[in-house]
This record gives sequence, structure tokens and C-alpha cells, in this order.
Amino acid sequence: MTTLLLASVAGTLAVLAGVVRLAGFALARRQAGLRAAISQFVEQDAAPSFTTDPEGEITFQNAAALERFGSRGGQTLSHALNEVFAHPAAMLARMQQKAAALGATREDLVTRRGHVRLSVHQIGEEGFLWRLEDMAERPMGGRGAETISLPMLTASRSGTILFMNESLRRIVGERVRTLDRIFIDLPLHPGEEHEIATPDGPLRCIIAEIEGPGGRSEIYLLPLPAGRVASHDPASFEALPVALMRLGADGRVLAVNRAARALLGQIAPEARLSDLFEGLGRPVTDWVADAVAGRADRRPEVLRARRGDREVYLQVTLSRMVEEGKVGLVAVLSDATQLKTLEAQFVQSQKMQAIGQLAGGVAHDFNNLLTAISGHCDLLMLRHDKGDPDYADLDQISQNANRAASLVGQLLAFSRKQTMNPRIIDLRDTLSDLTHLLNRLVGEKVVLRLSHDPDLKPIRADKRQLEQVIMNLVVNARDAMPGGGEIRIETENVTLTEDLKRDRATVAKGDWVVVRVIDEGVGIAADKLQKIFEPFYTTKRTGEGTGLGLSTAYGIVKQTGGYIFCDSVVASGSCFTLYLPAHERLALAEPGPVAASGPAVPEEAVSATILLVEDEAPVRAFASRALKLRGYTVFEAENAEEALRILEDRSLAFDAFVTDVIMPGMDGPSWVAEALKARPDTAVIFVSGYAEDVFRDGRPPVANSVFLPKPFSLSELTATVQNQIRR
Repeated sequence: MTTLLLASVAGTLAVLAGVVRLAGFALARRQAGLRAAISQFVEQDAAPSFTTDPEGEITFQNAAALERFGSRGGQTLSHALNEVFAHPAAMLARMQQKAAALGATREDLVTRRGHVRLSVHQIGEEGFLWRLEDMAERPMGGRGAETISLPMLTASRSGTILFMNESLRRIVGERVRTLDRIFIDLPLHPGEEHEIATPDGPLRCIIAEIEGPGGRSEIYLLPLPAGRVASHDPASFEALPVALMRLGADGRVLAVNRAARALLGQIAPEARLSDLFEGLGRPVTDWVADAVAGRADRRPEVLRARRGDREVYLQVTLSRMVEEGKVGLVAVLSDATQLKTLEAQFVQSQKMQAIGQLAGGVAHDFNNLLTAISGHCDLLMLRHDKGDPDYADLDQISQNANRAASLVGQLLAFSRKQTMNPRIIDLRDTLSDLTHLLNRLVGEKVVLRLSHDPDLKPIRADKRQLEQVIMNLVVNARDAMPGGGEIRIETENVTLTEDLKRDRATVAKGDWVVVRVIDEGVGIAADKLQKIFEPFYTTKRTGEGTGLGLSTAYGIVKQTGGYIFCDSVVASGSCFTLYLPAHERLALAEPGPVAASGPAVPEEAVSATILLVEDEAPVRAFASRALKLRGYTVFEAENAEEALRILEDRSLAFDAFVTDVIMPGMDGPSWVAEALKARPDTAVIFVSGYAEDVFRDGRPPVANSVFLPKPFSLSELTATVQNQIRR
């Protein structure tokens, strides 16, 4: 009997196990079918979507998730969302637990990239569907604000309500047009309590306001529970999509919401406002005291946040508030980094423009003075031989005048007002010719090494000016290595497939020839890198540098159509990189240089008639005497109008016009063009302290003319005139 009973029980248990197993299989099939159906449903959703198991492992990604995050199969959702949220694990666990209890939940979150909404739905008993919706492009003052549970409105400067979200319409009971229909105690004071009129009677709220474009303001309301003294609502404060901080009367930080933490980063406990910001121009504690006293209420200040990872500028507005009988402050923060960058660029542009104008004016006046000094010095030296006791003094005057002219030339190079003589050149040949001089410059302690791209493309530049750039960079590299070391000059072809943006400059895509000058020196501190190309700024000790070497290099490179950048590490060395436009090789040689350079004029007298036009009397006197000493007949005019009156006499035949470019009234090119209509075969020599954009691409505006830059010597003037007449 007992055996039969046991057999019956065993059979029953076997049947029950089979039923349970079949039920499990059926449940698994239903779960799999449900997951498959949901996967098919969300596959084409524009928002990234994932399904996960209870441990958070990803079991499916739709197309949008694959495109944004790549394949994440076998990984946890927390690992996939690390690039969106700082620490997603705790948040995901909290939302999954809430979805398991309620079936679904969602949160609106602020990230570094903007606002996002993360929602989760439970799938069956052991799965979850996650959806990440980007809300960055939704205007908070429009339809996007309808999704915010916080009451808000947008108002004009005159108090007209332009928009109310659904949450505020439910509280007020209707759509109203002006602020005075809602707020009983105008004007509004952000951070303080205000009463609003509702169908159920007055309701007290804390106000937050953020100014928008066109005088519009977004106003957010934090309703206070009825019958309670106004106090801070941590949940609403945290979720508010405006960066806010609550401060004590002493400036101590009491609370920081999520949006503010995204701007400021990690904030130490018990931190004060003065610990977070700098750049006010006076102690931050004084500003806080003024705001608490009501003397600086709602006056914004742009401050630099003390963040080690990056430079952030914030516009900070302090508003006084009274909470539970205590005076405090609410700080409203908005990112002003881009505005500050644009301001810095504008200031730099204005400074460079002022320096350029100064350089042009200095060059014009100084070069006239130097021409007169060096010219009359040359005249005196003609009357003294080298054994004369006065000859050494005259030679010193001449050398120092040339040094002064070189300094003016460096200023012109930076301001990009010098006259260039661009030609197609091969950098390998140029650097090879320069190697001997560079080795002498660097001395015995420094090793100079050159490395070239074997297929280096040619460039179009002024060879003499480009040599000046290389010499300046090499000399700086040498000075950065007082104990010796190695300087490397490298060249290569670079093709940019897209625009290169760095150091506030944009290098257009295309073919470039890159030159690098690399040293192993002391390096340049990061805070000084942005100033090294400014005139008269130097990192060398007093008396060791003029501060014009790099500014000269900058001006020459920019005038050539190129770019120059610097990368440096303190105690490791610096690398200056030049981007110069590449050119195709030309089968035919380009025309010869426009500036005069030729053999010295023979001493025998020559017969020719010159019309000399120069508004500076000392320069005109020197030039006239120099030409007469060589046997020329010289007619003088102090301006273009006088020159044209002289030319009205048709009996006078002129072999050459020597004229200044910039003069009061009609300039040199204008009167010469007029004169050549009647005298087309006359040679033309232009002289000037700077060309001021008269000479395009280094070529004078009148055919078959040449340009002689001031200051010029006696021999340079007479040689140029003679070479032009003999053409």
C-alpha cells in the first residue's frame, strides 16, 4: 500500500514538473516575442534606443544608437553612456528600480552638450527599453517648454507675456497677456518670493529669470506649498534648466544645481564664491557684500572660473533674497566663453591695426629723415678719404643710420606694409645657400641639421625676406640653448583635405609647404605663447633682444600668404611651424626684380635730364646734389602739381622721372601716369619709405618703372637712375 502511494505522489510531481517546464518555455517564447516586437518597433526611431536585461547588459540597439555609440553588444548601458553623463551607473540603477515598480519613468537631464531626456519602460518581467532623446535644439521659450513640469513664461521688456507653458496655464487657470495679470507684487526680483494670482487665491513662488535676445526674458516659478514659510525646494532647484547657485551672506556656497555644476565642474565643500572666480578687478568679497546690501543687485559681471581643465568665462548676476528670515544671494550663471574669445580677438585686431598705422607713419617720417642723414653723410664721405681722421666718424654715422633703417624695416614687416619682391623659389636651394651663414650664427656649441622632402614643391615668396625669417627663428633657437644643443630645420609637402583651425587662425585646405624650426631649448611658458608675435615683446632678459625678431617673421609670413604657429614645452624646447602656399613649377623664369640692384655707377660724367619730385626738402636737396655730381641736369619740384607745370614746357626733354610715391595732393603714380601720356618713353623711378598698397604683388603701377625704397644711399640712387635710362 505504501509503495503504491509513493508511486502515485512521484507521478504527480513528474506531471507538475512537466507542466512547469512547459509554462517556462511558453513564458520564454512570449518574452522573446515581446522583445522582438519591441525591437522591430523602435528600429527606425530617430532617437537612440537600447534594450537591456536586469543586470543592465545591452541586448539590442536600434540604428540611431549604432550610429551614435557604435556597436555595444555585450556591454552594459552604463559603459555606453559614459560619454554622455559623468557617472551614469547610479542614475540608471535608480531609474530601472523606479520603472520596475511603476512600469516606466523618465528624467530631463543637463549635459555638457545640452539638454537630454532619458526614459525607460519595463518589457515583460525581465527586460527594459531605454530611449535617449536630445533636447539641445528645443527653444525653451517655445514648444519645448511645454514638456517642462516647472511653470514658466516668456515676457517682453514691456511686460507683455509672449508664451506660457501648460504647467503655468494650469496654475493660473487661463492664458493671460501681461505680467500684472499674474503677479500681484511687481516688479519682479529674481531669487525672491512673489505672489501670483490663481483661481484658488494667491500662491507664493520663488522667481528665477534669465535674459534672452531682443529684451525678452524667461521667467521660471518655483511654487511654495500653501501654509508654509518660503524655503528652498531642492528638487525643483536641481532640475531648473538655468545655472543657479545659492549663497550665504558671507559668500559661502550653499547649493549648486545641475546646470551650474556642468559649467563649474567639481566644487569643494564649504567653498566661497571667491574660491570659484577671479578677474573682477576688486575683491569678490566686496562685490558679495554690495549685493547683500542691495548696492550691486542684478548687475552682471564677466568672471573667469577657476577650472584647471579648461578656460571658462561666465557672466554672473547676483540677486538678493530673503529666505526664512535670512538674507542670502542667488547667483545666475551663463557661459560667456565665446563672447570673451570674440572680445579678445577684437581687441587684438584693434591693437594690430594701431601698430600697423603707427609703423606706416613712423616709416614714412623716419625713412625720410634717415635718407637725408645717410645721404648727406655719403656726400661728406666723398670729400674725405679713408685716411682722414673724420672718415671714421662719418662711417659710424652711416652704419648707425643703416641700423635705424633696419629697425624701421622690421616694423614695416610686422605691419605688412613693406614692398615684397615675390618669386618662385625652391626652399631647398634657398636653405642650402643660407647654411653657411646659419652655421656661423649658431656657433660651435649648436649643431644645425637640415632635412628636406625630396619632392618639395616650390613656393612664391621674397627670397631675401624669407631668409630673414629663417635667420630670426634660428637665432632665437640658439639663444634658447645657452649650453648648446641641436637645431633642426625640416621641410615637407602637406595636403590639407579640410580647413585646419588653430590659434584663432584657419589654414585653408589645399597644398602647402611646411617648414619647421625645432630646438631643444628652455621653451616658452603657455601664458606667454599668445604674445610672442607682438612687437617689442620678448622672453629674453633686458638688453638681450629687441622683441622684433618674431614680429618681423610673423609679418613676412602673413604677407607671403602663409601662417606661422608655435608649439613649446618648458624645459623641452620649441617648434615653429610655417605653412607657405605651394606653387607649381614654371617653365619660364619670371621677370627680374623691380628694386634696383646693379653695379656701381662709373665715375665718368653722363648726360641726361632728370625731373626730381620730392616733398621733403632735405631728401630733395641730397638727391639733387647726388645726381648733379654724376653729371645729370636736374629739375626739382616739391609736389606733383609743380612737376606737371614744368612738363607743360614742351621744349624741355626729360630722360627720367624720380618721384616720391606718397605726397600731399596728387601722389606719385597718379602724376606719372598723366605725364607719360605725352612723354611715353621717359624712364620712371619711384622712391618711398613704404609702398602703402600702391604696389600690388611687388610690381609698380607703371610699366617699365622701378621702385627704390628709402633710405637709399648716393650710389644706390645714381645706379638705379643710370640703369633705367640705359634700358
